[in-house]
Amino acid sequence: MSDFLELAARRQSCRDFADKPVEHDKLVKCAEAARLAPSGCNAQPWSLVVVESPDKVKEVAACTQLLGLNKHNDKAQAFFVAVEEPATLMPKVASLLDSQIFAKGDLGGFVLSLCLEAETQGLGTCILGMFDRPKLREILGIPDDRYIFLLVSVGYPASDRVRNKIRKPAEEFVRYV
Repeated sequence: MSDFLELAARRQSCRDFADKPVEHDKLVKCAEAARLAPSGCNAQPWSLVVVESPDKVKEVAACTQLLGLNKHNDKAQAFFVAVEEPATLMPKVASLLDSQIFAKGDLGGFVLSLCLEAETQGLGTCILGMFDRPKLREILGIPDDRYIFLLVSVGYPASDRVRNKIRKPAEEFVRYV
């Protein structure tokens, strides 16, 4: 990719994965990109579970198929599970704000950084917000007091076709003052 806008335009939700394993080192690079994401007050309210064992991948895929959706995850080769952790804010800030005030935004950036790195590695990703949280918690040993924020299915795309993105025109949501 020659620039960030090209990368952002190319990254898309992959719903057709090839039957090709993802190399461990590529998953490590994605996790590293997530680790480097910006964080309000540097609180870093996150942890990441990288699911790459074929048996666990199948179990996690089944958790994503509520209401008969997300059948494409049967072909996913790995999953990233982003978990919200307690944030530690500077005492001055913590005295004024809820400690988790920045957590959702921080986790969004965490997941986006991971997905953009995956794209640079030639991997496809699909961010998933609907899944069986209690079952996933059980499968992966995630404590009850932690919120499973998002899942990301990962694999090599079966096709290199980039779909046209349908987005609102900038005039509808950008205002310059």
